[in-house]
Amino acid sequence: MTAHDDERTAQLARSLSGVRTRLDAAVDAAGRRRGDVELLVVTKFFPAADVARLITLGEKGFGESREPEASRKIDELRAEAGGDLGDVAFDMIGSVQTKKARTVARWARAVHSVDRDKLIDHLATASRSALDDGERSTPLGIYLQLSLDADPTRGGALEDELPELADRVEASDSLALRGLMVIAPLDGDVDEWMARTAQAHERFRTRFPQATGLSAGMSSDLESAVAHGSTCVRVGTAIMGPRPLISH
Repeated sequence: MTAHDDERTAQLARSLSGVRTRLDAAVDAAGRRRGDVELLVVTKFFPAADVARLITLGEKGFGESREPEASRKIDELRAEAGGDLGDVAFDMIGSVQTKKARTVARWARAVHSVDRDKLIDHLATASRSALDDGERSTPLGIYLQLSLDADPTRGGALEDELPELADRVEASDSLALRGLMVIAPLDGDVDEWMARTAQAHERFRTRFPQATGLSAGMSSDLESAVAHGSTCVRVGTAIMGPRPLISH
């Protein structure tokens, strides 16, 4: 029996299958094409061994939100794979401190939580350095985080702040504007939040038509997100299970 041929692998396979079934059903119900919505498996707090298991189960996209945890995990996976993870990609979905921009640009395909001009400048510089050093081969993808409730503790920019931020991203040849990201507030009706998100994204695309990405939806609300146009759902708990206890 191999390291990945165990009960944890079987557990992940079952939960992953359940989420894939939910996602397919949501896409079908929305009259959209299967494959139009990426599943990003959120693996923060979980070990590299779990990511390796998910890769053997066919997953290619993962979300991390803690640095340096993400760097250590990805370095471990690359070492086990002989340095090449192929088309496996990791996105940064959590808030980014400007001092962490250099390390994030080293491993992230995209950052989903960009909400201020200073962070854009740091990511642009970091991505340019990573490109020049051969640590990445493509510009760093950028999703601007939209705040739906103006709560500063949750991160995100107000809708009227987005165009200026987008212009700043587009001014850099080391960044690529992908679209918007939202986290629906816990209070209120999720369908109303997602409807507001879809409307904001449509308005945003009138000025930035290439920003087709919409990163919205998690374990509890992916169906609503897909119904309102999400192109990427970020699912952790429904696949990984409860977070492991972290000692401090």
